[in-house]
Amino acid sequence: MTSGGSEAAARDFALAAHGDQRYGERPYAAHLEAVVAIVASLPADDDAAALAAVAWLHDVLEDTQTTAEALRERFGEVIAAAVAHLSDPPGASRRERKALLHRRLAGLEHEPASERLALIVKAADRLANARASAADNPRLLAMYRGEHGELRAAAFRPGLCDPIWAELDALLG
Repeated sequence: MTSGGSEAAARDFALAAHGDQRYGERPYAAHLEAVVAIVASLPADDDAAALAAVAWLHDVLEDTQTTAEALRERFGEVIAAAVAHLSDPPGASRRERKALLHRRLAGLEHEPASERLALIVKAADRLANARASAADNPRLLAMYRGEHGELRAAAFRPGLCDPIWAELDALLG
């Protein structure tokens, strides 16, 4: 990240970008905080700060007016690339967008760092969504169950965030 690219800066940037958006009945911050908490629960590594930043920023390209260039300028290439890997490509339907995203995720590896960060945050994002849906939206939970096999085939890498995948499999498998 650039010199101003701390986790706090990513948090502030994401919260400002999402503004008054909602996550169901809650402010969008609730979803972002849930994703950050999930990645923070993993064993610490040298990229913990970058991982937290990507967790805060993971939806800004997809759900706000933020550009990839703005992310690159503010947070550096690794974080901007990770967020770009996570963002749904354009498509006519959710099914089409997710198929294109899963194709992209399937090509990612443990290295470079941007790809590894994206794979971890994608799993954390889905777990946050599944937990929230299990609590109060059975329709969404059913949708995530229907997508689980394809997402797992595309994004699971043995040894990379296995505790997240274990919980996802228990909730959605």
